[in-house]
Amino acid sequence: MTRSRLKNYPYWVFDLDNTLYPAGTNLFDQIDKRMCGFIADYLEVDHAEAYRVQKGYFREYGTTLKGLMDCHGMEPGPYLEYVHRVDLEPLKRDSRMDKALHQLPGQKFVFTNAPFDYAQRVLDKIGISSHFDDIFDIEAADYIPKPAPEVYRRMQTRFGIDPERAVMVEDIVRNLGPAAEMGMTTVWVKTGRPWGHAEAEALAPDHQTDNLSEWLAGVAGI
Repeated sequence: MTRSRLKNYPYWVFDLDNTLYPAGTNLFDQIDKRMCGFIADYLEVDHAEAYRVQKGYFREYGTTLKGLMDCHGMEPGPYLEYVHRVDLEPLKRDSRMDKALHQLPGQKFVFTNAPFDYAQRVLDKIGISSHFDDIFDIEAADYIPKPAPEVYRRMQTRFGIDPERAVMVEDIVRNLGPAAEMGMTTVWVKTGRPWGHAEAEALAPDHQTDNLSEWLAGVAGI
């Protein structure tokens, strides 16, 4: 399917981090370091061990948070607040994405493993928050992260999405798997980050881009 045919799709679902803003801003690097620091303090281990735990849980559980909750009984609130207390200065307003989203008539949602308040701050900083109808965050998912299929079904039900008439956009290609199985058209934002590429050949997204603003502008015809 050519991307121009997507313009009138009634539902658009976007990941947040490294998807709606360029990975080159390195915003997630701040989060990564804060996760490591939190784990070191919480588990009373050095930073090398904290980093090992952090990455191991991410690979096994989908998020480091889920691993800490399941393996250590950690309450999610303090962790989420701490690790997302980052400097948003690297984010810039994206006027091209703003115009493209304005030209796409469908409902638009954010589907993220991050908390709601952080997602809202990011959207505000980029200058695109007015285009989004709602945010499905990690709390709404009962702290079960993507790519768990039940979370996609919960998101779909909450927003009343018809998967056959929906587009999902993600930087981590494995997170597009459940969306594709539901019948959604999938768009992979390629960032060059290793974790984003895992399972890329097996999943074969419908569309790929390394510049979402440019790609969306093409869909919108501007």
